[in-house]
Amino acid sequence: MKRLGLLAVILFGALLVYGTTDFPDWGDPSSPAATHLSPYYIQHSLHDTAVPNIVTAVLADYRGYDTMFETAVIFTAGLACLFLLRVFITPKETEASGLYRHRATGITLRIGQGGRLPLGTREFERIDSQWVPYDLIIRTACSLVLPFIQLFALYVVAHGHHSPGGGFQGGVIFGAALILFAISHNLRTTLKAMPEKRTNILTGTGVLIYVGTGVLCLLLGGQFLDYAALAGLLGVDPVMARSHGILIVEIGVAIAVMAVMVSLYYNLASAGHMDEGL
Repeated sequence: MKRLGLLAVILFGALLVYGTTDFPDWGDPSSPAATHLSPYYIQHSLHDTAVPNIVTAVLADYRGYDTMFETAVIFTAGLACLFLLRVFITPKETEASGLYRHRATGITLRIGQGGRLPLGTREFERIDSQWVPYDLIIRTACSLVLPFIQLFALYVVAHGHHSPGGGFQGGVIFGAALILFAISHNLRTTLKAMPEKRTNILTGTGVLIYVGTGVLCLLLGGQFLDYAALAGLLGVDPVMARSHGILIVEIGVAIAVMAVMVSLYYNLASAGHMDEGL
């Protein structure tokens, strides 16, 4: 079976490499993309979409289908990693097993599944197997920096029309902020602030916002992802409606990217158990 898989990879890889021979040369000004598409985008994107950033106009409007399926790929990849990495155990097993540190003496005990603490639960603090002592400086510094990182992430999403940014970049920054919180504190504290169930729901919600915007355009009499159809609903002209539609789908992309990043960290940091980790 391994040999058959290796053969399939080699054959498909050779086919893909052979297909690149038909591509135009790098930077060829006479290529179809440079001759037909690029001049139109450069000359008409601002007039068509009221978006000064040509990249955002191309990705979220002219190539809206492509970006939608890119978001769907991120969702599918996150879902596949969840099925591969997640170890499903009952809540009772999660609560009963683990490492506990006695608050007064600092003695650490390992309790197996179904075990009980020798003293009351208030006497012990549950810790991770790779436990790092409480550090006031790290936690305080991260707590001060995190709001600014999250605010910058929102700025990147909202200002992607006018400067480099957008849903993918803003989602990554926001996800990195949550991961920084988890590293500076611990996994369980992060799970209380952003539970695993909520993260998984947000992963699908981001994709639904993107697809739902396209379906709404259909219901309003336009084509799928033709944001101009939202003009009557938003109370603006069709050109500005395309600008607002781009922002809506960018928000969906940001939510999906952020949620997938956090979900991957949860599973990798805890080896899929969600009970202890970095």
